[in-house]
Amino acid sequence: MGSSRLERDGDGSRVLLLTRMACIAQTYHRPRAVIPRAVRARALAVGAIAALALTCSTANASTLIIEGAGDGHGVGMSQDGALGYARHGASDTQILAHYYTGTTIGTAPPRRVVRVLVGSSVLRVPLERYVRGVVAAEMPAAWPQAALQAQAIASRTYALTAHAGGSRFDVYADTRSQVYLGTAAETAATNAAVRATAGQIVLYAGHPATTYYFASSGGMTENIEDSFLGSQAEPWLRGVPDPFEVRSASAWRISLSFHTAAARLQGFIKGSFRGIEVLSRGASPRIVSAEVLGTRGVTPVSGPDLAGALGLTSTWAYFSVRDAHGVRREPDRSGRPASGVPPAGAPSTPAAPPAPSGPQGGAQAPTGSTGTTAATGGAAAG
Repeated sequence: MGSSRLERDGDGSRVLLLTRMACIAQTYHRPRAVIPRAVRARALAVGAIAALALTCSTANASTLIIEGAGDGHGVGMSQDGALGYARHGASDTQILAHYYTGTTIGTAPPRRVVRVLVGSSVLRVPLERYVRGVVAAEMPAAWPQAALQAQAIASRTYALTAHAGGSRFDVYADTRSQVYLGTAAETAATNAAVRATAGQIVLYAGHPATTYYFASSGGMTENIEDSFLGSQAEPWLRGVPDPFEVRSASAWRISLSFHTAAARLQGFIKGSFRGIEVLSRGASPRIVSAEVLGTRGVTPVSGPDLAGALGLTSTWAYFSVRDAHGVRREPDRSGRPASGVPPAGAPSTPAAPPAPSGPQGGAQAPTGSTGTTAATGGAAAG
């Protein structure tokens, strides 16, 4: 506040000059016979420039409205969804069976040690001690034991399948892998969940399966290749409905002036910012590819890059523009209607917990009302 957008942009003098030229042009609105041809041409040119200035002013006054759902990359287990399943009576293995398709539970190799990068040091931590320090950091201790146990199995499996530092270390101690806060974070409830699942890991076709997880799905998870672009499709990391997700908590809506949106999208805009067109979406409505529209052309952008630039918590997003003429949806060639956005306050449609089909596997925790900082289960949120 305290200064106009024109002043902040440093364009005040230019627009003021165009306005003065438009005013001068009005002095030539006399009978055509007395206006020399050259003067008429100059007046028409000045009028065109003034009209362009007014058009630019209207564009600058436009607002980009973004409606979406979820928090995190959407791959694997939604922690909000796991909470919902647990509250509806599902066991840890039923929860994992839902989010990690076709998996079973196996046993971790004995005496495994996890190499954790903390600051610039690599700590060698026994697997079960490491899992205690992760579950306490990743999920609120007040949550049901079934959810905490699912988190423990997923965190244990992730530690064995992540190779974040190659030969130097296995995992980061933060959201680049999964949050590890050591013994200081441990609680009686989270430690009980780790003990109850001691040594259990998630297997697919007899091998440990990478168990990505995230905070909140918005109602459906995502295929790995449509979220971590360039990744190989994995049969246990497929998009599935998330019927117990708390929709009112996961839906979000933000508004950005075109000026702010253009500043955030700097490097993706040719000319002046005009809007965003979505080209493709994944199994859920998460954006895979889009184009940033500019007055001098379009720039291709991936869904994760777009969400990162705009500061969104998820790539599940739809765009509208509000200007002097009202609100209109931005172009969307994905074929996925905007009805995919759950309205804030809308109740979820519950479904029965999945029938048990033998031990299964996978897990991470949401932000907001449920109360902890969510990690990403091995990948930056998108």
